[in-house]
Amino acid sequence: MQKQVEKIRNRRPPRHSGTGVLLWILIALAVLICAGMLTIAPYMMNGSQADVTVRIPKNATMQNVTDTLNKYYPEGYVKKVVNLLTIYGFEPTERHGLYVLPKGATPFATMRKLSRGAQTPVRLTINGFRSLPYLSERMARKMEFSSDDFMKALNDSAYLAKYDLKPGQALALFLEDTYDVYWTATPYEVLDKIGQNYTTFWTSGKKEVARDELNLSPAEMMTLASIVDEETNQVLEKGRIGRLYVNRLDKGMKLQADPTVKFALGKFELQRITGEHLQTDSPYNTYRVAGLPPGPIRTTSRRTLEEILQSKPSADIYMCARPDFSGFHNFAATYDEHLQNARRYQEALNERGIK
Repeated sequence: MQKQVEKIRNRRPPRHSGTGVLLWILIALAVLICAGMLTIAPYMMNGSQADVTVRIPKNATMQNVTDTLNKYYPEGYVKKVVNLLTIYGFEPTERHGLYVLPKGATPFATMRKLSRGAQTPVRLTINGFRSLPYLSERMARKMEFSSDDFMKALNDSAYLAKYDLKPGQALALFLEDTYDVYWTATPYEVLDKIGQNYTTFWTSGKKEVARDELNLSPAEMMTLASIVDEETNQVLEKGRIGRLYVNRLDKGMKLQADPTVKFALGKFELQRITGEHLQTDSPYNTYRVAGLPPGPIRTTSRRTLEEILQSKPSADIYMCARPDFSGFHNFAATYDEHLQNARRYQEALNERGIK
């Protein structure tokens, strides 16, 4: 019995070695996680307080990308982005394009945006452009190509022939709208996008109405609509004014449209057209030259075209701005009636001192 008691006393408590090892493993993991968080945290810092647009041109180097980022972000932020791009194996020449980095983007998010090569589309809005050079210059501001490159495409006879247009009618291709394209798109790729919109509008049904009811081609309709748009902002009058000009064309009369004189002079701000202005020697001066001008005097919209296509026949031959300067017009079928309307308008101009 005594020996049994001694054996019991001499027994050692069991060692819980497994529990101790697990504890040390958990502690080590916690340390690694903390260290990892401390390492990663700087790469998750917030970036710019506004959206940033980064352009990576052809044949760009990493230094080019770094210099661009330095314009918008702190040096420490840029270093982290460059480090991540380097680790990822980023090649600037393979990511040629425009990228919009959102407000507050972390270095990691910026790296992902640039390395994936998912370009941000550029939005081109066509609205009220009065000349091809000006339109080209405005387009080139948002695109990688130059204004000269775009103008060359607009004067490409073979390309414009696809739309039954001539170089002098190139402005007709630009239906007023908003177009999303990539910054890297070529002039022809942009024109393809715009031309698709033009082609979609001019269905066989619309072409038939223009030809059979108005005796005009789509290109001529675009020119007519451009004059109407310069004559008035009142949508309710656009169809009637368009029909009036069709009536004059059918009778072999000159259009005598004041906006064409302004276009010929390049003075769109003129409020009063004088006899001297009417003598301007230009194919766009419809007081001197019969028929439609060689091409549009501005870009036009679907709405204006639809209003003209849907206009009802009328006896209108003359029109004159109303003396209340409301933007509306008085219409007349006879010259005598027109003279009375014109006299009232001239008196209103004199009263306001408009010369």
